[in-house]
Amino acid sequence: MTAQPPKPLARPGKVSLREYARLFRADILSAQPGHLYRAWMAEFRTPFFRSYLCNDPKLVDLVLKERPDDFPKSARIREGLAPLLGNSVFVTNGETWKRQRRIINPAFEGGRLRDTFAAMWAAGEAAVARLGRVADGTPVEVEFHTSHAAADVIFRTLFSIPIEDEVASQVFDKFRAHQRAQPVLNLGAVLPLPRWFPRFHSRETKRTAREIRALITRLTADRMAEIRAGTAPDDLATKIMTTVDPVTGAGFDTEEMVDQVAIFFLAGHETSASALAWTLYLLAMFPDWQDRVAEEAAGLTNDFGEVGRMRVTRDVFRESLRLYPPVPMMVRETTCPERFRDRDVPKGAQVVLSPWHLQRHERLWERPDDFDPGRFATENGKQCLRDAYMPFSAGQRVCTGAGFAMIEGPLLLAMLVRAYRFELVPERPAVPVAHLTVRGKDGIWLKVTPRD
Repeated sequence: MTAQPPKPLARPGKVSLREYARLFRADILSAQPGHLYRAWMAEFRTPFFRSYLCNDPKLVDLVLKERPDDFPKSARIREGLAPLLGNSVFVTNGETWKRQRRIINPAFEGGRLRDTFAAMWAAGEAAVARLGRVADGTPVEVEFHTSHAAADVIFRTLFSIPIEDEVASQVFDKFRAHQRAQPVLNLGAVLPLPRWFPRFHSRETKRTAREIRALITRLTADRMAEIRAGTAPDDLATKIMTTVDPVTGAGFDTEEMVDQVAIFFLAGHETSASALAWTLYLLAMFPDWQDRVAEEAAGLTNDFGEVGRMRVTRDVFRESLRLYPPVPMMVRETTCPERFRDRDVPKGAQVVLSPWHLQRHERLWERPDDFDPGRFATENGKQCLRDAYMPFSAGQRVCTGAGFAMIEGPLLLAMLVRAYRFELVPERPAVPVAHLTVRGKDGIWLKVTPRD
């Protein structure tokens, strides 16, 4: 029998709200009941709000594509993230969000992605070199290395500096400390607190967020000075900071830019690191696919046009995103009463869209828990790509960096697998858990050796 990729055990039966909060705080995924992998919709009630998890593709399209303005991001999502992200595009709604996207989007258009390729390639070469120092067959915690590589990509493409830069390395180190200090469940996410009521973020959470934002402010202020002097490099930060909203004619001020850089780093680094680490783990589980990626990558050069020809590598990465979507759940809120699947949904209800459950749904995908990059060539795979695949969300709020990620991920994967062979560490199996993103409970450990 072919081994299946690791999947968290679902919680057994019904639990109290207090027990659910405890389970949720430890891991979003194992706190959920198993029937969600088969249900089209499920309701969860608390004394303070109602939640409706929607797996029906028609409901997902309604919320994300047909009427997105009627289902804004839930304010509860920002409660735990506010110290670091401020008023970034990730947590805003309405006209504020639309103005932010109008300024940000041009930096991530197709032509601009071509311009970032050289920086991604340089980050990939640096990642290969760093991994070479530990590629002696002893177990390596690869999430640390994929985090390092993803952070390097962000700094090289955004600010034209490598991760070894003093400020960049400080941001990376302090962000890891912030991750450890920041719980996924904040008091304001559970209770309907007034805006003035304190959220009781820990002292360490507030300290690390303050330090990260101070470092980003320094980078942003220096770049603004370079723009004024006409010496700024033509990178993503310069593009965003020199773009004005075509509607209002205004650009980002320093505080707004700091908010956006914080989410670029959080989303672009954290999610990419998760996706790359899980893909390497899957290739260690299925060495025949690893060899196919290595063979395809053998002739890879620093040519943007070659990315489109890496079909096997792209499908492997795509399948990894299906099984381990970095952001496992998204939460929207109803602005008026709705009726979903013959059920009344009140105004103010939480609408949960779960890539984790949708992309493993037993009534949509064939062999949903199997790793099979070849599935995307089948009729079922093609249909599900349209109806039940959203690792980057969908509709007008689709991740700004989705195209960026689908170049970065396969490129780094190809460069690493071309250089090294990755093998499982039987005594340290990976256990997926989700807080902000899907990571390994105790890391993702692999043996790494140079490829012959």
